[in-house]
Amino acid sequence: MDYEHKAKAVADCLQSYRKDESGWKVCKKSNDVVVSWRPSTEFPGNVYKGEGIVSGSPEKVWECLKPVPSGLRVKWDNNVKKFELLEQITEDISVCRTVTPSAAMGIIAPRDFVDVILIKQYEDGTITSNATHVGHPGCPPQSGYVRGFNHPCGCICVPISGEPNKTQVFSFFQTDLGGFLPRSVVDSFFPSSMAEFYSNLAKAVKSLKDH
Repeated sequence: MDYEHKAKAVADCLQSYRKDESGWKVCKKSNDVVVSWRPSTEFPGNVYKGEGIVSGSPEKVWECLKPVPSGLRVKWDNNVKKFELLEQITEDISVCRTVTPSAAMGIIAPRDFVDVILIKQYEDGTITSNATHVGHPGCPPQSGYVRGFNHPCGCICVPISGEPNKTQVFSFFQTDLGGFLPRSVVDSFFPSSMAEFYSNLAKAVKSLKDH
């Protein structure tokens, strides 16, 4: 499989989601974040977009977000229980397995996802993680986990001009959770889980600053 090609296509895809304002419907709004959705063109579900300002420089925010096995993400992100590197393809591209805990009061069983992930930096200082599902010989489906599939998803940390200690964070999720979940469970899970993601991210960045 051409992991590199697939990963680069995701980065283009996420930038197009960020730039294309059409068709998004707001489903959750708090002081920290606006979560919107629109039907996905990738699978029969929705793509969700989170957008918020986090107090902290892009470097600090990225430190908390970056998808690496020994990173901070597993400590603060309630939806990431375990993160394993399966194969390093290039310096910026890896294939990883993410394990998520059960959610929605146990209705959603533990899941695992195998994704190719590209970390990409842009000239304006924007840092992004871009991921989508792939197969990998080292990680067939395992008992005890429902194999889910992430369609193009990731996080984009954008510097804010004149505000070095603030970062605009976009997040995109479009996940086929697999299994036989009622649509209503999935549709209520993502908006609240994304709002929680932003508040936990903000706390994680703040605790970094205090050290």
